[in-house]
Amino acid sequence: MDIVQYFSNNHDQLLYVIAGLSFVVELSVMGMGGPLLFFAAASFITGILVSMGVISGWEAEVFTVGVLTAAIAALLWKPFKRFQNSGGRSDTSSDMIGLTVPVSAEISHNGGSIRYSGINWKARLALASETAIAPDERCEIVAVEGNVMIVKAL
Repeated sequence: MDIVQYFSNNHDQLLYVIAGLSFVVELSVMGMGGPLLFFAAASFITGILVSMGVISGWEAEVFTVGVLTAAIAALLWKPFKRFQNSGGRSDTSSDMIGLTVPVSAEISHNGGSIRYSGINWKARLALASETAIAPDERCEIVAVEGNVMIVKAL
């Protein structure tokens, strides 16, 4: 029996293979971006439903994979993104992150400036709860977006 015949007779096994391949591609190529992870989970769950005899026929299986992918993505997208962003490691994208610097012009959510190494740098507030940082106060650089320093009050 060839592989095509085997999978056409065993849809559940095909769904498990699709789930496994999707998961491997998600982990190795896409770096846990999300979409294939949800598809892999939906394919696996559909494979289980086919194995149990709850659904049969390729139309119902494809429909179930689609519906489950959408449902899993809707339920888990935000928690998954929060998990990804909670890495716990400090941002090392710039050597300026973590420095305490003086404010040269009032900093608000719309802008302002800091002084570092004899240069005035554009800056804005990191936290929505902060109102403004007055000139000559000190602040900490928490992130860098392009040429704008994202700061918080000390």
